[in-house]
This record gives sequence, structure tokens and C-alpha cells, in this order.
Amino acid sequence: LLLLALGLAAAAKSPYQQVLQHSRLRGRQHGPNVCAVQKLIGTNRKYFTNCKQWYQRKICGKSTVISYECCPGYEKVPGEKGCPAALPLSNIYETLGVVGSATTQLYSDRSNLRPEIEGPGSFTIFAPSNEAWASLSAETLDSLVSNVNIELLNALRYHMVDKRVLTDDLKHGTTLNSMYQNLPIHIHHYPNGIVTVNCARLLKADHHATNGVVHVIDKVIATTTNTIQQIIETEDNLETLRAAVAASDLNSLLESEGQYTLLAPTDEAFNKIPRETLNRILGDPEALRDLLNHHILKSAMCAEAIIAGLTMETLEGTTLDVGCSGEELTLNGKPIIANKDILATNGVVHFVNELLIPDSAKTLFELAQESEVSKSTDFFRQAGLSSHLTGSERVTLLAPVNDVFKDGLPVIDSNMRNLLLNHIVKDQLSSKYLYHGQKLQTLGDKELRVFVYRNNLCIENACIAAHDKRGRFGTLFSMDKMLTPPTGSVMDVLKADHRFSTLVAAIQSAGLTENLNRPGTFTVFAPTNEAFRAMPQGELNKLMGNAKELANILKFHVADEILVSGAVNALVRLKSMQGDKLEVSMKNNVIHVNKEPVAESDIMATNGVIYAVNSVLQPQASRPQERGDEPADPALEIFKQASALSKVSQRNPRLAPVYSRLLARMKENVG
Repeated sequence: LLLLALGLAAAAKSPYQQVLQHSRLRGRQHGPNVCAVQKLIGTNRKYFTNCKQWYQRKICGKSTVISYECCPGYEKVPGEKGCPAALPLSNIYETLGVVGSATTQLYSDRSNLRPEIEGPGSFTIFAPSNEAWASLSAETLDSLVSNVNIELLNALRYHMVDKRVLTDDLKHGTTLNSMYQNLPIHIHHYPNGIVTVNCARLLKADHHATNGVVHVIDKVIATTTNTIQQIIETEDNLETLRAAVAASDLNSLLESEGQYTLLAPTDEAFNKIPRETLNRILGDPEALRDLLNHHILKSAMCAEAIIAGLTMETLEGTTLDVGCSGEELTLNGKPIIANKDILATNGVVHFVNELLIPDSAKTLFELAQESEVSKSTDFFRQAGLSSHLTGSERVTLLAPVNDVFKDGLPVIDSNMRNLLLNHIVKDQLSSKYLYHGQKLQTLGDKELRVFVYRNNLCIENACIAAHDKRGRFGTLFSMDKMLTPPTGSVMDVLKADHRFSTLVAAIQSAGLTENLNRPGTFTVFAPTNEAFRAMPQGELNKLMGNAKELANILKFHVADEILVSGAVNALVRLKSMQGDKLEVSMKNNVIHVNKEPVAESDIMATNGVIYAVNSVLQPQASRPQERGDEPADPALEIFKQASALSKVSQRNPRLAPVYSRLLARMKENVG
């Protein structure tokens, strides 16, 4: 077991090595030790390729071209395919000139670092590429080269560690003590294979030397001694953030050890928010804390590590989509990061020029305005109900989606206002805690029922169409239609609708009135007057004159469970009070029962739901054809088998005993 564990540990590769191995596989057709490299078109940025990037041919949404280069540590041999030869092993100074860091080699010579990295020892140097030195501002470069024995030497020694460190040793979130005053170098090794050193990306890694290892990086790194909190305190354009952090007591967190990413809103970002909204959040400690925690990621994320979109969790418990578009970082798809990769001892800071307000800090009005129920917001506002959507009242808004109002908003009168009040439920709810049969109280003093189905969660006739949005005081449920709260029992509703006068008379004649008035959970497929008129007059007279048969037919139209239309996707079978099954299905957005189209769905009652149908449904036993779901008569089945076997037995004497036994069984059943 120990040997197996050691074998597995040896086989486990770091993310960087896994990506390098994939690049080797893609390049092997060009010869040994050839790696496929993706180059961002129009730039000098190159990446070893992982599987996803290989097929997408994109990095940060931009197209790439594939080139084939020698893998780290190898070189070409004239006349031979690929890169068959290992680079000559020499000291670090000589290696710098071979791996694309000649400028670092030059500055090592000028700063008198050369004797040390040529001599005996075991070192690791994170060597800036030639392009990295060239990208420094003239002022910075001048301050280094004008004082080579102190500034330049110290800068180079900060890029060094006094031991051999390979990429497998560069663990995410660790620090290495540099050779300049033991100041820490911050390492991040991301799952996508990117390795950063103080947020500089490792370009070419693991170049072995006789006295150590050389890793080429894409930036000249600088020492960092400030925490995230100290960066906030010293930056001029973070004044509002500074006050907000102090008010929410987050100072200690941002000073503590750890690895965080702060998406720091600038003063400009705060100024873009309506003053009323900003004052409300700043004056509400819980909302303010949620706002700030929404800007803090749980891990340090350097910009160089983001080569495609990824979802990251915030301290507030929500997620942000962090991505990139070319050279720009994006948050939730928007390029709002103004300044990136400000390194701190406990993480990294990116300045953002837009405030990211989480749902938990928003009013119901703000939640609805930015969603698929924005028309509902206007509707409630026009009805004079805005105070319920903007105040500190704990409520849940059942807001119909915009498609419900594609033909315009209904006229607002007293009845409509009362109906809208019944779309606001007392208490702040979460749909995941709702249960079947639960009763909800509305601001309009109505009681709404919850129905839980296999494929939907419904409140009365309306079903939840999207995930909840939970705000500071209220929760938003997006509903697929306007609610119609029940106004009475099934009998009350039928009596109030002139379309069902014949049905009401039939129910009374059959003695079923009390049944449909009592508390219950009925689904009633109610034949309209038109349905009864469609019956042959003689058949109708016969039915109405036979109370027992009439009751039997009417019970076939009633099921003892509530099924609203939103629960019907595939075929749903309900057991009727008569005993036979009712088959309910959806076809071309029309509900059908026993293949008959429903004229109107979801007429809600306090003890059930009513569907208007323009035909009288017939139980199977009442139909002339044989019922397909009745158990077969055993004697008849045996007779059929016996008849078939009798013919066969005449041709095959071995079957005669079987035939005789079947005849005997038939006689027993008949007897």
C-alpha cells in the first residue's frame, strides 16, 4: 500500500505540468520534445495549450494561432526532426542568455550579481523576459540602472530564492523568502496551469542549471509590504470605500493573513449610483456589509491567470463571473476593471469603476427593475403600491414575467389593485422551503395555496418561472402568469358562471352539491352548457332522468387532487371519483383531458380547480368499445389459448396433453 501511495504521488502532476504535457501531445507529430503553443494574434503573448483552448482556438475571447516550439529544456539539431537535444547544462548566468532573458543576464553582469550566479550554490531565479524589462517606464528603469550596485542589485536579488524550486514545488497561495531581506515572493498556481509570481506569469519554467533553476516571467516584480487595508488607506481615489470599510468593521479582515481579491470600487464607481440608493445602503449596516463582501473574492486572483471565463465565490456567498476580453478583465461580462494586479501581502487588489450591488442589498423594486419582471414593477408602481417594494417590510412579491403583459398592462381599477395586493405575500420566503398544501397570507387578506409537482412549483394557478431573487427585505418570485385567488367553493364558482347552469342543475339532481361544497382538493372538468347541448336529446333526457347514472357520469369529471395546468407537461393520469382514470395532457399549448381540448384552464376555487370543457366525458364502461384497461376474463383467455393450441396439437401429438390441461382449467373457471 505504501508503494502504491508513493507511485500515485509520483504520478500526480501539477496543473502546469499537465498543460505542458498536453502541449507535448499536440506537438509530437512535429518530432520529439516539440510543444504546441497558442499565440494571441496581434501580440507576443504565448500560452501552452490545454484541451479546451486547443479546440476553441481562443484566449480571452480572442483568436489564436498555433505554433510549434521546442519544449522547455530542449533545442533543435540541424537536419533532425523536432528538438532532440537537451540544452547544454551550464550555470545560471549562462542559462539566462539561452532561455530568452539576455537583459537579465546583462543587468546581472552590471550589478555584480554575475559572480554569485556563476559560482557554486543552489538558487532559483525568476528572470524577467527581455520584453518585461523593455515595458518598464523610462523613469523606473532609469532609477534602477543609475544605481546598479544598490537598486538594481536589490531588485535582481528580490527575484531570487536560495534553493532549487521547480514548478511542482510552486504551490498555490504559498510564499518564498527572496534573497533580498527575506521579503516574500507570492506564488499562485491555478487549476488552468497558469503560475504567477507576484502576479507575473511564468512563461518558460524549469530550466535546469548546474547551480539552480531558471524560470522566465513576463514582468519585473517589485517588493510588496502593504496589506489590502493599507492599500485602501493610501490610495487617493478610494475615499468612499475607505469610509465604508471602516463603517462595516472590515478593517481587521483586510489586514489579516490570507489570500483575498478585493475588487475595489473607486470614488467614481460610488458616484454613478443614485444618491438615494447609495445613502440607503451606506445607512444600513447589513446591506453595506453585504455590498463590501460582494467585492471580496475568497482567493487571490491575478489578472494573468484569467484566460477564459470562470465563476468565483465572494465572501458574501454569491458568485461573480470573472473573465477577460483581449487585454481587459471583465466582471459579469462587463469590462469595468480600471487598474489590475495591485499586489498586497494578503492578496491582490483590482480597481473597478462600477459598483457591484448584490441582490441582498437591493429593494424589491431594484430587483424587479433588472429582471424579466420589470413590467410588473411598473404595474405595481402605477397602482400606488411602490411603498411595499421599496420599504423595510418583509414580503415576497409574486411578479408575473414580462411576457404576461406582451399585449399591454391591464387597466388599473379598485379590483385590479386588490388583485395586485394579493400578489404580495406577508413574510420574506424562499421557494426551497415551500411545501405542498402550505397556505400563504397576502396583503390583500387572501389565502394562497402552494402546490408542489414533479416538474413545477406553483402558487394557485401560477407557477414559479425562475430562481428566487432575495433582496434586503423582500424576495422576488417570477411567476408565469397572473394569479387568480379563489373566491369560493367549486359549487360557488360554478353557480356564479352562467356557462355552467346545466351542470349545476345536474349536480343538484344527482345529490352531489354537498360533496363539492365541502373542504377538499378537487380537480373538476366542468362540461359547459354547450357540452350538454351537443349530446343527442334522447341520450340527454335518459341521463338526466337516471340519478344513479347521472351521479356516475358527473363523478367521472371530478378527481380528488388539485392539478393546475402548469403541472402538465407529459401525460398525467388522475383517478376520478367514479373510479376510472382521467388522462390529462398538453398539446400545442392546450390542455386536453381524455383527448378532448379544454376551453378554459385554472378557474380556481377554495376547494379545488375547475377546467371548462365543451364535451361530456364518458367513462370507459359507458363506451361501446371494449375497455382496454379492464382485466381479461380468465375463462375467455384460456379459451383463446385452447383454440389456438387445438389446431397445433392436431399436427403435433406432443402438445395434446397441454391442450387437455387447458380444457380442464377452462371447465374449472366456468364452473
